[in-house]
Amino acid sequence: MKHRGRHRRRRRGAALRAVLAGTALALTAAATLISASQAEVAEDPGTLRPMTSRADTGRLRLQEHLVPARTLDRLAAAMGRPVGVDAVLQSADRGLRAAADCSAGDRASLPVDPTAARAYCWDPADTTAGAWRPASVTTSGDADDDGVWGTHRVVLAGWTHSTTTGRADERGLARVAFVDADHPEHLDYRWVLLVVPVDGGRDYRGLASGVSGMVWHGNKLLVTTTAGSADALYVYDLDRIQRTTVDGPAIGRVPGGWSAGGYGYVLPAVGSYRFTAGRCAPSGPPCPGALALDRGTAPDSLVAAEWSAPGDDRRARLWRYAFSTDPARTGLLATDAAGRVDAVEAYRTRASGIRGVLSYRSAGADRPSWYVGRLPGTQDGHGGLWRQDTEDAGAVHCGADASDRCWAEGAGSLSYWQETGEVWSLSDRMLFTLPLADLDRSLD
Repeated sequence: MKHRGRHRRRRRGAALRAVLAGTALALTAAATLISASQAEVAEDPGTLRPMTSRADTGRLRLQEHLVPARTLDRLAAAMGRPVGVDAVLQSADRGLRAAADCSAGDRASLPVDPTAARAYCWDPADTTAGAWRPASVTTSGDADDDGVWGTHRVVLAGWTHSTTTGRADERGLARVAFVDADHPEHLDYRWVLLVVPVDGGRDYRGLASGVSGMVWHGNKLLVTTTAGSADALYVYDLDRIQRTTVDGPAIGRVPGGWSAGGYGYVLPAVGSYRFTAGRCAPSGPPCPGALALDRGTAPDSLVAAEWSAPGDDRRARLWRYAFSTDPARTGLLATDAAGRVDAVEAYRTRASGIRGVLSYRSAGADRPSWYVGRLPGTQDGHGGLWRQDTEDAGAVHCGADASDRCWAEGAGSLSYWQETGEVWSLSDRMLFTLPLADLDRSLD
């Protein structure tokens, strides 16, 4: 992936860093105040407690299941030659609006402290009904260390449809917004529906899963699966995006071609990882919630946080898996000869309601810091963001009462763009970014 024009990438990277070095967004007063009803300080989650017993770490073991190549090839032969990310972006049919053009209610969902450097609200057509909600984000800064995929800088945002409201045929489905981030002042995007091949590649079904976490590494996209399942992650290949041919409500093969509920593109799963200990549960394997990539380890690693309810007094788990270094397994996790994946590091934390996780080791530090974005116990209003390691824990505090509810409303996952030093995240209404250095200053 190093043959795509490094001089052009350096110029574009310098321009983006210049934008990030500008002043932070001027937010509305509604976004900078915390009401008395939101002012309670969450329980200090304390330091991280390493998990070392086999009984604990064994519950984190995964088994890799790859879709047979003949299944994927059969589907591609029937649907037509797969396309890449560039083709999706070139057909972008929606635009994100800059914060200044968003409603006060949208802006009020952004972090109070530190403030976002840039923020965007989605096309109203995607948010008005409220059944689809954004929760996860990853970028081409995760995919490749130069931050460019093909000819574009890209942000991917995962959305999940409610299982109880909205169109019955969309309930529980997952889709990804492919966002062209080449020009920070104007972002366009296009939807791609996540699907799973069935019947040996002769058909596909929609992925019925909550995509609370998502990581793009190499040409693979790893996403979380629905809580309560033995499946931990689904794997997608971004070189295998397929165009649909029928604009109809059905999902799969239909008379006259291929349909995806009105979406122009589908992304078929190429594999999954399942817990060897069975279905995820509080007393068993952890249900993965937030995901992130850590490029500071050797090899790169996938970090995960356990899904738990806000206010849960049970210790949640944080852990990581190593990515494979085999060029033939780009973007897949490192396995043993039997296809099993073991966690290379694991902790327990008293933090609950974790919806964003990030692991980063700063220069000169002897250990990584774990950043966790949390929902408030009341499940409404602004959440909190904490930085933890095995010796210390600290939160961002704001307001006259030093509340820790300073992070985004309906906080989503965190993604660190190493080349630019920025963190991307989501509120329940907006996509935003801020320098990691600003976050650390607020935590010091």
